[in-house]
Formats: sequence, C-alpha cells, structure tokens
Amino acid sequence: MENWSVEQVCNWLKQRNLGELVPKFREEEVSGAALLALNDRMVQQLVKKIGHQAVLMDLIKKYQQQKSGLESLTYSCETASQKFPEVISGKNLKSFFARYKTLQSTSSYTLPDFPYDVKCLLAEKKCPDHSMRIRIIEFLQADMTKYLEGSLYPNSQQYNLVVNALLQTYPFLDEDGNGFLLWKRALKDRFKYVRRPIEDDEQVLRNKCKFGHRRGQTRKSSFAENKLDNIQGQIEEEPAHLKGSTMDLHIKWLNQEYIKTQRNWEEVDNRMNVTIEIRRKMISDKAPLKDILRLFPFLRCPYQLFREFQLLTHMDIYKKTVEILEIYSENILSLYVVRNNPINIMLQENLKQHTDEDVLKYMKMTAACLLLPEVFGDDSSLFAAVNEEVKAVTPVLEVKNPFSMNSCEFALYIEREELAQLDDCTMALAALVASFHVFDIPRPKRIHRTLNFLESLVFEVRNP
Repeated sequence: MENWSVEQVCNWLKQRNLGELVPKFREEEVSGAALLALNDRMVQQLVKKIGHQAVLMDLIKKYQQQKSGLESLTYSCETASQKFPEVISGKNLKSFFARYKTLQSTSSYTLPDFPYDVKCLLAEKKCPDHSMRIRIIEFLQADMTKYLEGSLYPNSQQYNLVVNALLQTYPFLDEDGNGFLLWKRALKDRFKYVRRPIEDDEQVLRNKCKFGHRRGQTRKSSFAENKLDNIQGQIEEEPAHLKGSTMDLHIKWLNQEYIKTQRNWEEVDNRMNVTIEIRRKMISDKAPLKDILRLFPFLRCPYQLFREFQLLTHMDIYKKTVEILEIYSENILSLYVVRNNPINIMLQENLKQHTDEDVLKYMKMTAACLLLPEVFGDDSSLFAAVNEEVKAVTPVLEVKNPFSMNSCEFALYIEREELAQLDDCTMALAALVASFHVFDIPRPKRIHRTLNFLESLVFEVRNP
C-alpha cells in the first residue's frame, strides 16, 4: 500500500464502498504513503461524514496492525526455529501460526481500567461472584460503546474480540472451558438491557434494519409481564409429583429467570445441574418436546444445550465443531461432487466481492458445513433448509443469506418449531449434533452417514 498511486488509492476506496471520498482524495493527491500517514485531524478535514471517518480509520488501523503483525510473526518464527527447531516443524507449525493469529486478533482492543476492587480480585485470580460479574460486564459494555463511537449494536466479531481479550488477560475466568460462551452471552444481554428503554426510537429502528435485525422481534411494553403470567400458569399444570417439591421451586425459578434481560448464569447452571435427573427421565420417557421446553426453557439457549451435551458425554461439542470445520472445509470444497452444487456456486460468487481473510475463511467454513450431506450422498433437506421453509420434523438448520455478513441468519428447528437462534455456522452445526443427543432423537437414515461422520470426529472414534 505504501507504493500505491493516487489512482490506486481511489480504486481501493471504491472497493470498500467509500466511492464518495474519491473526488476529495484526488483533489488532495492522497497516495498510499499519504494514506497511511493520516491522523485523526487530517481524516476529519478530508471526510465529512462520521461513519466514513470511522470506517477509513479502521481500515488504515487494520492494515498497519497486519503489517506489524507479519513483521513480528516473521521474527517470532525465526527466533523460535533457532531456539526450538524440533517444535516449529510439521503439524506444530500450523498450531504455532493458529495460536499467534489468535493472540494478534486481540491486539486492536485494550481492556478498560477496571475499578480498584475489581482489579484486586482479578489480581488474586479469584473467580468473581455474581455481583462482581455484573460490574465487569457493565464496564466492558460501557467501554465497547465508547470504542464503537456510541453504537449499541456490536457485531459477533466485536463481541468475540472483547471476550477473547478478557479471557487471554485473565485465563482463570474461562471456567471449565465454557467461559467464552458465558461471558459473551452476558455481554450481549447487557447491551440488550441498555437498548431496551429506547426500543421504539426511530434511530434505533433504522439501526436494527441496518444491522440485519430479524423482523418480528420488537418488544412490547407489557411483554415481560405477560410472559411471566403465561409461564406461571403453565407451571401450575406440572405433573402432580412435582408440585410443592424442591424440584418445583427450581423449575419455577428457571422459568422466571429465563424471561429476564440480565440472567444469573451461575445460578442457572447450578439449578440445571440439580434438575438434570428429572429432565433426563422425561426425555427417556419420550415426553413431548414442548413440555420439556416449557419446564426447562434454558435448553433453548445454545450455551445450555452445549453444556447439557457436555454433562452427558464429557465432550465440548462447540470446540470440537470449530476444529472439524477448520480442518476439513478446504478438503470438502475441493471435492468434485460439490463443484456444481448451488451452495458452492453461490460461495464462489461471494468470494469475489471480499478480500478480508477472516471473511473468506468464514464463508468457506459456512459452505463446507452446508455441503456435508452432498459429500456423503445424504438428503440435504434433513440437514439444512437454505433460504427456504423448514419441512423436516427432526432437528434441522434454517439458514438465510448464508454468505451475507449483515443479514445471515442461523436457527435450529425441531418438529418444525424454532428452538434457538445461532450466531454462525459453527454454532449451528454444533447445536444440530448436540440436539440429537440431548433430546434423544433417533437419527434419520437419510442423514445417517453425515451425522456418523461428525460424531466420529467429536468422540474421536478412529473407524467411523
């Protein structure tokens, strides 16, 4: 970029939807070297719109970080290879690069200066209690809002960036390997809580549309009260042996906590542990799914679905799914059997529109996930409904606009009813596999080979 001409800079701006800035950049003769030398004051003089200022500064910052990261990575590899030649070789080289990239991804965000009592607790490496967790989340939310220049709508990548920074700085907060999902969910809930008083504001509605908010999710003022009344009425219809028991109190608490904006996730985990026996009994006795979800609505949350799977199998399904897609996505996309598939054609068209490596990787992993049934000759309609209505009664994914970074949607359906909304293809695939085990649902024969392949990798079976 340093050697770019003014015209190359203008073309670069057009590719990033900043074509409005081209005349001004030509007038001021901004070359590649000048672009990288711009500071905040210069950008404000060049660019009138705040949104364009933010995007431009972010692009410059990312390029500079990528450049410095590459230089640092080269130095690290040379140093490591000199000191530990037997480590930086073969398969370990891929692991080294992956770890380094993970560390680099957090370098663009610095944690806020926590209050004194919080810093003391973190310095002692003590796991915070519920009230301290709330304080940490509140400071992170406030700092993220400042970091995003007042926006209350972070995207999934920005949530990941902040939570990664928190857990890498304080690894002891990653409790039993589930800390990432726990803290991310708490942070999301905090933003929802902050946004709630301004739900009907015109600017908020425009932002929802801009950031791909799903239609039909507007909040009515009496929603929480009505929901609570409904749940309390439903619990009164519980089986007789639950009424008046300690188990009944746990179930009532879980239902009331589920409708809250801020949830006590530590207590949710405890009460889900206490009630697992009766829950598993209902599932093994083939109780209707709607009754199970009525009593235990937290099974609709991906984190709790994954946690239930881990309690049953001692396997971290989300972590395993990430590994599977990262390892196999390139191989799947190179197979002849998927070459002319509509999903692959759609992928190739979208790859031409992006240059960011993380975006390309995300798209390829999404395509590989959706193409799995084609690889094994299974019925793809029993795996995922892409831009169409869900028809299968067994667990199946609903996927809309899979390669759109702003409007893609993933959801898990069971018995043609939506069970959970999911962040991305990795979480969606993990939820699909987990749901068969958690709800003890027989696998359809027409999708058996695909699920068998995934489960053999999750459970590390050598001969699937």
